[in-house]
Amino acid sequence: MILLVIKPDNSGELWVDAAATSMSTALKRPGPLSAGTVLFENDIADVTGIWFPHVKVGLKDRVVCLFREGWRFGLFFDFNPDGELAIEDAKRDLAALYRRLRYADLYAAFENRQAFPALIQAGWFPFLELMKDEFLSFVQAQEAGFELDDCERELLTKFDEARIDRMFDRWMERPLLRTKQLILEPAKKAFKAKEPVSVIKIVLSEIEGVMSDAHFEATGGRTHRIDKLCAFMIAQAEQRAGGKDTLFFPVQFGEYLRDYIYSGFRPGDSGRAGSRHAVGHGAVSGEEYTMTRALQALLTLDQLAFYM
Repeated sequence: MILLVIKPDNSGELWVDAAATSMSTALKRPGPLSAGTVLFENDIADVTGIWFPHVKVGLKDRVVCLFREGWRFGLFFDFNPDGELAIEDAKRDLAALYRRLRYADLYAAFENRQAFPALIQAGWFPFLELMKDEFLSFVQAQEAGFELDDCERELLTKFDEARIDRMFDRWMERPLLRTKQLILEPAKKAFKAKEPVSVIKIVLSEIEGVMSDAHFEATGGRTHRIDKLCAFMIAQAEQRAGGKDTLFFPVQFGEYLRDYIYSGFRPGDSGRAGSRHAVGHGAVSGEEYTMTRALQALLTLDQLAFYM
């Protein structure tokens, strides 16, 4: 990393692989963390800011930063044309560059207009709870034209009781979800007992209520129009994450809700267990209620929990 800070008198400080950096993140782990806690990349839900705590950067300074992530390079510069350096904006912009480089494979998946819609139709999305490699295995299988069954079976083995409990604990940190503890607790127990029907019936029914309650809390008004609720949750995610271009992927998640969870359904049609409308109308065959679909329902609710 090369950092150049240019002072108002055109003198400068050049830091070559010497400037300490601090990173602001949103974490997946529930509860407060004590100083010295070891964190891994899988604990990070999003990177929201990057800066240099031991470099004195004044409001009249200009900044250039060149850094490498893997084999990719990022260039940030702010020559302060307005006369005052927007440091908070610079932190967010550096984080956005870092995310684009570090998670380039995820961003590329969205840009694949054949593989990504197919993954949505199969019920998969880069949920924040998933590790990067867990989702990319689905992308690679889809791009290669393979069935997703092996990826799904492998992923299910990774959602043991401890991981499900961590997800549930994270939900209970959200006041709106905590009010639904008595409803959601049986869903958690049913997943552990490998009873997907109960999981799907409970969780898909509650998702709309959770979004409606969040909308009421923020606006004071009720709406049961799914398109409005989805748009509201996307806006909530953008506000919480600081923009659209974050690892929260709010806009793309809106597509997932629209095209999978709330996909079109007409009474009399047979549907899939990932569709809220088909499940609610009792138009899904028993064979459709699988542990894979149950996991997708839990991950969908978990994603919404991050947006609250």
